Amino acid sequence: MTDQQIIDCLNTDYGIKVVTLTLLPLGADPNASVYKADAQGKSYFVKLRHHHADINVAIVELLHDGGIQQIIPPIKTTRGQSTQRIGDFTLIVYPFIEGQDGFNRHLTDAQWVTLGKTLKQVHEMDIPLSIQHHLRRETYSPQWREAVRALYKHPAAEFSRDGIALKLWTFMQKNMAVIHRLVDRAEQLAQKLQSESHKFVLCHSDIHGGNVFIDQNDAIYIVDWDEPMMAPKERDLMFIGAGVANVWNKPHEQELFYQGYGKTEINREILAYYRHERIVEDIAIYGQNLLLTAAGGENRLTMYNHFMGMFEPRGVVDIAFETKSV
Repeated sequence: MTDQQIIDCLNTDYGIKVVTLTLLPLGADPNASVYKADAQGKSYFVKLRHHHADINVAIVELLHDGGIQQIIPPIKTTRGQSTQRIGDFTLIVYPFIEGQDGFNRHLTDAQWVTLGKTLKQVHEMDIPLSIQHHLRRETYSPQWREAVRALYKHPAAEFSRDGIALKLWTFMQKNMAVIHRLVDRAEQLAQKLQSESHKFVLCHSDIHGGNVFIDQNDAIYIVDWDEPMMAPKERDLMFIGAGVANVWNKPHEQELFYQGYGKTEINREILAYYRHERIVEDIAIYGQNLLLTAAGGENRLTMYNHFMGMFEPRGVVDIAFETKSV
């Protein structure tokens, strides 16, 4: 999809006369690109996805129409549609809001409380069955655990021509006992949880600091609703205190969040499962991208640094191991 095709779509289908279109280096989804479109004194946030995203946008609109002001609804086309198809791509347009995400800016006490209240509203939202049928449902799939186990079998000689791959493989070998522990514990918890029945609610499923946005007026928004799912509430709650990107790992932040969320019973086994499984998924994705291919360019160093960050003191690995399941 060329820039000119996107500009033409914005002009024809949205009535937005674009002056400049800038690709933004945001997100880690290989199926999506995001842009800033400037148009005669007004700016727009444009997301282009390689697969259709209608159900995701329907969730965003349902939440916003249900009174959750911390959700940014999409701008509609001139024909009143929330998305626009361009071949195999889906284009979604939002107002462009200046600000920073939770990776780059600490939330204030009041913002932590607001985040708790907002996520509670999301979890209590009544989702019509017609929408639920199109959403993923938690199955505790072994997909990522099997992917990590597959990486065990690759000999170091395969990576000798790539410096980053070799460094990553060497690090993994030194920390293989830790990686085995993560995978095996996630497997044990998954098998137990599959035999139990738990209440499923609508979950964002990736609500780390990078997907909480703070604007210039200190208002917060939950963004990037690309992977909503029906799952136990702990699917989202596990991020509060998990330390993703080495933030959101302080006890007082959790206390403030739950002031807003309200009193609730947290299943420690589910919480522990998600904290372990999230790391296993990242090991699988980063491992596949860095060890099994030489593509990626400058992104390879970024992925490598993210991988190493998981194992830093008080990072996600330490916190997952500290999350007692009983």
